Amino acid sequence: MNMEARKWTIVVDAQTDINLRTLLAQKGMKKGDLSKYVEEAVKWRVLRDNIREARKGFSDLNPAEIEELIDEAVAWARSPEGIASDDWASDSWSSDDDV
Repeated sequence: MNMEARKWTIVVDAQTDINLRTLLAQKGMKKGDLSKYVEEAVKWRVLRDNIREARKGFSDLNPAEIEELIDEAVAWARSPEGIASDDWASDSWSSDDDV
């Protein structure tokens, strides 16, 4: 994972700034912890948005079909082939018929 830091300049509402800084102070966090807090919030928002997109992609499937796909993916990931794979995110476990 690339741990190189990037500097952002962001603008927030004054009340949001006060609320966040008050919260951080109540938790005993220091000024430098603001960046950590914002980064964590952004990660959660990105995850939530990705989950929403994934759900949209599967909205045409019924729950049984989704369970079947999950079971197939988990079985592959736990198999020697899946464990040894360098490309764990590939579509190698799905057939061309699924496209």
